[in-house]
Amino acid sequence: MTGGADGADPGAADGVTGNGADGGTGARAGTDSAAVAGTGVGTGAASGGVRARVRTRDGWAVQHAVLTVTDMTGAQVLRVEADEHGVVRSGQPLPQGAYTVIATAVGYAPAASTAMVTASGRADLGALVLARQGGVELPPPGPWTIDPMHSTVAASAQHLGMTSVHGRFTEFGGRIEIAQDTEKSSVEAVIKAESINTGNAMRDQHLRSGDFLDVENHPDITYRSTGIDTAGPDRWTVHGRLEMHGVVREVDLDLSYLGSGPDPWGGLRAAFRATAELRRSDFAMNYNQVVAAGIAAVGTTLKVDLDIQAVQGETLPF
Repeated sequence: MTGGADGADPGAADGVTGNGADGGTGARAGTDSAAVAGTGVGTGAASGGVRARVRTRDGWAVQHAVLTVTDMTGAQVLRVEADEHGVVRSGQPLPQGAYTVIATAVGYAPAASTAMVTASGRADLGALVLARQGGVELPPPGPWTIDPMHSTVAASAQHLGMTSVHGRFTEFGGRIEIAQDTEKSSVEAVIKAESINTGNAMRDQHLRSGDFLDVENHPDITYRSTGIDTAGPDRWTVHGRLEMHGVVREVDLDLSYLGSGPDPWGGLRAAFRATAELRRSDFAMNYNQVVAAGIAAVGTTLKVDLDIQAVQGETLPF
């Protein structure tokens, strides 16, 4: 669907929050680990109290979050704010027992959970995830235009059976039509195959060649949805037809809705994240080199990660 021009994928959600939502780069998870270590969370630096990390659904820290802890009678026993890394910590031990924890932040729906304080007077809550205000209420029906400056389409493949090589497309466009009946919504997008960028010019030229994308003969990668099924309160399976390298295949996207809100240009934006897995052989991209028994230079599958911002209306504001 989309690709971005203004920065790296902020994905890393499940590495940070542990909620299984998205794939991630690991970079932000490392930052979070350093932040947690720096504040003494999980290090034994403080003997009691409550420890937590407050995150958005796509893994970013909620810096202005507040954690309120009440006992089983409803009496407030603790109120503490998150630091710049979204980390909440208190050094005051609490009596052993069950407590209710409510995480709040401006612009987000409150999230409540139960905490069990151990005999040590401490409770480690892990990651608390806040959704945008309005919960799973979808954006208004009508046309929405994908904003390539604030969206990302990324793909990764295994290399030498050890690590992954990551790439992204930088030129694309698309449109989402949100219907009153969500399952009648649709999406279509066009990606310029030549815009693949993996950070290495020689590799990018090879990917543009006939061994892979063959951009001279197949300049566009297109996706058009054919149906949508509800998979959860804010998740859907998008069925569609992907044309790449001159081959058309049925491809499903696992789609999550991240929320909506106003932008600085007077418009309304909605955010989505989608993932898919493709087999290269399905699109007649069979090039490979065997470097050892059972190990190929390039993996046979591609993981696709899409971070999408769409603006309400037929056109972008800039």
